[in-house]
Amino acid sequence: MQYNLKRSKWLDDTTMKLVFEDEPWLGVKRGEFITAMCNLMHPILSKSGGGSSSNLYSKHNILQTVTDSRSIGYAAKIADLFLERFDPKQPMNDETTFQKSLEEIRNDIASNVQETYVKELLLKMTEIVEKTYKTNVYMKDRYALSLRLDPSIMGVGSEEDSTLPYGVLFIHGRRFNGYHTRFRDISRGGLRLVAPASTEQLALESARHYDECYGLAFAQQLKNKDIPEGGSKAVCLIDTNNILNGTRDYVLRKSVKAMTDSILDLVVDTEETRETIVDYFGKREVLYLGPDENVIPEDINWIIKQAGRRGYDTPAAFMSSKPKAGINHKEYGVTSEGVNVFLDVALKHVLGIDPRKESFTIKMTGGPDGDVGGNEIKILIREYGENAKIVGIADHSGCAEDPDGLNHDELLRLFEEELCISNFDASRLGSSGILHTCDTEEGTKARNTMHNRLEADAFLPCGGRPNTIDANNYKQFLLEDGTPSSKLIVEGANLFVNAEARQKLHEDAGVMIVKDSSANKGGVITSSYEICAAMLASKEEFFENKEAIVEEVLAKVKGFAKLEAELLFKEAELYGESLPEVSQRISNAINTATDALSAALDTLSEEDQDHLMPLFRGHLPETLAELGFHKVHERVPQQYIKNAIASTLASKMVYKEGTRFITALPDARLAETALRYIQQEKEVAKLIKTLEETDMLTEEKNKILELLDAGGARTALSLKHT
Repeated sequence: MQYNLKRSKWLDDTTMKLVFEDEPWLGVKRGEFITAMCNLMHPILSKSGGGSSSNLYSKHNILQTVTDSRSIGYAAKIADLFLERFDPKQPMNDETTFQKSLEEIRNDIASNVQETYVKELLLKMTEIVEKTYKTNVYMKDRYALSLRLDPSIMGVGSEEDSTLPYGVLFIHGRRFNGYHTRFRDISRGGLRLVAPASTEQLALESARHYDECYGLAFAQQLKNKDIPEGGSKAVCLIDTNNILNGTRDYVLRKSVKAMTDSILDLVVDTEETRETIVDYFGKREVLYLGPDENVIPEDINWIIKQAGRRGYDTPAAFMSSKPKAGINHKEYGVTSEGVNVFLDVALKHVLGIDPRKESFTIKMTGGPDGDVGGNEIKILIREYGENAKIVGIADHSGCAEDPDGLNHDELLRLFEEELCISNFDASRLGSSGILHTCDTEEGTKARNTMHNRLEADAFLPCGGRPNTIDANNYKQFLLEDGTPSSKLIVEGANLFVNAEARQKLHEDAGVMIVKDSSANKGGVITSSYEICAAMLASKEEFFENKEAIVEEVLAKVKGFAKLEAELLFKEAELYGESLPEVSQRISNAINTATDALSAALDTLSEEDQDHLMPLFRGHLPETLAELGFHKVHERVPQQYIKNAIASTLASKMVYKEGTRFITALPDARLAETALRYIQQEKEVAKLIKTLEETDMLTEEKNKILELLDAGGARTALSLKHT
């Protein structure tokens, strides 16, 4: 009774009703498991049968069916099996015994449940139990129920094409459900809070909850190609409907705490977790979070402190963008710095515009108070002055439009004061300018259509919901004559244009789109360096050297962006492919090489691995390397070091030699070739140094040096092979 009362404040209302009103015989653990299963099955099954089955597989209908008097007994048996399997005192860890018990329940359901729909739900529950590796269900002071799942249970992605995630966590708590999806053993990605404004919208978001998390994590995996961590994403869907006025923020903050602490339950290795968690996965799991939508500094500070209290190895690294001891993305504009490099290169390649010498027009979503949007406004004005004509900006509050370009001083005022676009001083608009606000139906319609209506050289989505432009509405981006309202799109926001719409815009109207996994990777690169800083430098060392470290990180961000942007357009022009296709191929080539190299490094001796450590050191900002690289083996997990070496070498090869260099190699030879490549690169460096000291005609020397630098290592590989 004491346990049940203590747990009750963290139980969802549906669980409370089930175990304290409808079926008190169930008990809290079984009741919580059953409601968690109903929530987990919703996004899995809502895709079955398309739109016609949306009511059949609604969350309400699933819960009502599973908890019906004719079904609840079977659900309770499934819950019992789950609890027995993960009981730390006497776990059902004999696979034969477990499979026999599972089969008995399935046979019982198949024989005695008549309705196909009910049978499907109950059997799916048994499948989830079978696909669960570990859970915190027996932890005494847990905030929520969390499960580490085999990702195949979610029905998205496949091993064959590397689209199946490495791991999925599901968290079910009071007024929220959460997913954390990742594509590599060591991964990082943002934590996003989604709090729909109506119960109808909540139902829609619930149905696509996992798909959104998966899509964002996959985009992150493509984006994380230049860093040691794989891609991940956490999405916490929170019900803030039908609550007291003024309590919405409280519910959001409580949900963040419950979700992150429940994740920690499954990843920390402490006496408490060893005593209460039965682990059928059997491998250490390392993941890092970063702030995304609706996460505030208060959340970040709490998460880091809680990670420390819970015994996470490097608590300062568990959450990036720490208000004081981190590199705040908004303050330094790290994502926008990378976006602008891609815009600069794209304007030259796609439109033949040199933005420093010629005028160009831009339309944007994401306001002056936003991270990516606000900083992009500042950078456009800083880099190009009056040449940058921003003809339209839309955000949550409305949109401002001016064919002559919105007033720069007024935009900078809004940026500095962190004000949304509805605060634009209308008196600063030109004669044809207009300001729409979302407090009217007309204003909302204008805001929602601005990105389609306005004509501009380039469109920069720097804010907005995923899939705003999709296969059903992409034609709205075209003018009456079929030409696009912008010939160039550089995606500062994730998934603003979905994959099918990107392809159709390119095929139907020749739109050149720099996709999100390329354009906005600056944020993830910065967060990765922040993780390194948390491991290699003390808080005091970081504070003392922060200015230098940030400057070097920004240089790294722009450097990686320039390398990819140049390769992106070079291969698109060379092979006649769309930019999104080439972008994905670049990411896949680097990630494939990284994974092959990371596995190969396990076979090398410690001495051979040490010979490759300069790659990791060279990847780091110089100041950070000087501060802590001598402590790398005692401070940094070994797998992280291997991933760092592998990703650095992989990206170096792809950016230098192109994607075909990787894709042409058989998988079995990939790692071996990459390791020989780095050796040949060292040999070429020696030749270059010798040649530089040789007395010969300057013009001839420079030509030879250029040839050696461009293809020396690759040519040497061919000679060596023959």
